[in-house]
Amino acid sequence: MPHASELIAIIALGLVFAFVGGMLAQRLKLPPLVGYLLAGLAVGPHTPGFVGNAELAGQLAEIGVILLMFGVGLHFSIGDLMAVRAIALPGAVVQIAVATLMGLALSALWGWSLGAGLVFGLALSVASTVVLLRALEERGLLDSDKGRIAVGWLIVEDLAMVLALVLLPALAGPLGGESAGAAHGIAGDGNIWLTLGLTLAKVAAFAGLMLAGGRRAVPWILDQAARTGSRELFTLAVLALALGIAYGSAALFGVSFALGAFFAGMVLAESDLSHQAAADSLPLQDAFAVLFFVSVGMLFDPGILVREPLAVLATLAVILVGKSLAAVAIVLAFRHPLSTALTIAASLAQIGEFSFILASLGIGLKLLPPEGRDLILAGSLLSITLNPLIFAALSRLSGFVEARPGLAARFERGGDAPAVVRHAKGRRGHAVVVGYGRVGGAIGRALATWELPYVVVERDRRRVEELRAAGIAAVFGDAGAPGILEAADIGRARLLVVASPDAHQARRLIEIAREANPGIDTVVRTHSDAERRSLEEQKVGLVLMAEREVGFGMALYALRSLGLSEGEARLFIDTSRAESRAEPVAEAEPEIGAPELRPHREAPAES
Repeated sequence: MPHASELIAIIALGLVFAFVGGMLAQRLKLPPLVGYLLAGLAVGPHTPGFVGNAELAGQLAEIGVILLMFGVGLHFSIGDLMAVRAIALPGAVVQIAVATLMGLALSALWGWSLGAGLVFGLALSVASTVVLLRALEERGLLDSDKGRIAVGWLIVEDLAMVLALVLLPALAGPLGGESAGAAHGIAGDGNIWLTLGLTLAKVAAFAGLMLAGGRRAVPWILDQAARTGSRELFTLAVLALALGIAYGSAALFGVSFALGAFFAGMVLAESDLSHQAAADSLPLQDAFAVLFFVSVGMLFDPGILVREPLAVLATLAVILVGKSLAAVAIVLAFRHPLSTALTIAASLAQIGEFSFILASLGIGLKLLPPEGRDLILAGSLLSITLNPLIFAALSRLSGFVEARPGLAARFERGGDAPAVVRHAKGRRGHAVVVGYGRVGGAIGRALATWELPYVVVERDRRRVEELRAAGIAAVFGDAGAPGILEAADIGRARLLVVASPDAHQARRLIEIAREANPGIDTVVRTHSDAERRSLEEQKVGLVLMAEREVGFGMALYALRSLGLSEGEARLFIDTSRAESRAEPVAEAEPEIGAPELRPHREAPAES
């Protein structure tokens, strides 16, 4: 097959098989990630049928890693980490150390090198961000103290793995692998401390450049793209920065693509453009992330389940039992309730994307043997599949203990648990106005006159800057994109006003708003009866048809001009408006005579 055709084949069949696998996994109430890995297995060399080009798949996977790490940096929150630092920071460090030591112990039993054991243990220590967040969200725990601790814990794990990605290439030689130093121009002459020092110096130089210059240049470039009003140019700017900085970091500083992409996302996260940048890059990030998981699945040899069943069980035991027991002990040691300890243990009892990245790096550096990668993949597939059962089992255990005060008292510690600091947002009970043209502007001015709080969501960058200069809270971005309404604190808002006339967007915005805030009131505008009826079926607070409201306004003036009193004219218009909302198809004819045929007020009608 020609090289170009192989590229098309691996992309096309990879995505098709991933879609089928993801749908099957979803039907079985499993994370789609399981389906993506099995799709890779289906197009890999260890199963009959089509075999994809592993080299091309690896290059596509590298783009997936870059975009994944860019997303991690973009969503990195110092605030989330600082809120739970008292438990998350020491807890994650101790748990990583415990899991890594267990991995080292297993590798020693199997006769592996120290480097292989280190990579293996680190890969077993870090949980999947995708799986953890979804599990917490499904159980309504994401905004609870338990959820905040788990997310903070995960942030520390991610930062530790980023550090591992930086240091492993420099330490590969002394650890028994193939050193990557020469490839990046780092010549340590066999001296581990010199090699490590040069590596850290280059990382520090890159980090300093990004923090000093990048945090100004990156938002400025995106701002210029946003000012053009072109969605395509803005999306292109986001992707060019993510991939360009990742490549530049490797070419100029010798650091990994992953670290460069992480810093690019972290620098951009400080800009108010970050929400829209995340939304615009999400489709491509998702597509290449899927190809990354497919490429990982292609490398998995399912024969490991038959050849080394005890090794697979031992790996799974570290993930499910060892990590969970360590997490429970750490959380209880910090005097948190047993229910919190069990929730965090269940959240961390799986491994995912960072484990695959570490395994791929270990293979590339000749540190990790192929069977180590297979054990990591088997442990990931099995632990993610079993994660819902782990949550259910630990939830029942928590209920069992809490129902027995004497038993529960044994898990309680004296003193108060360290508080989880909540960084409360200032807005609450406000209106979110989507679109600030003629209609949205009129609504905003009315709210401002009565000093009522509101936030504007607007796609026009220049208008957003004008609003902020006037002291009006405004969020730049497409309100229907992920994270944009969240940036406007939709979960705490009292009213959603959709001032743009797009009925399809209005329905989407209502769904997003109600998912975050089921009790929120809504008012939207539309242009047709069919759209009005569709929106009213969604129990929208008020649906206004722009042309009809203009007609009612002109009719009111005509009635007054032809002699009706203010009260009678308004009563007629209000009645007509109410009747129009109840009409199934078209406006009904009024039962009273036409206004122009009625007598003027100079000749009062008989009572």
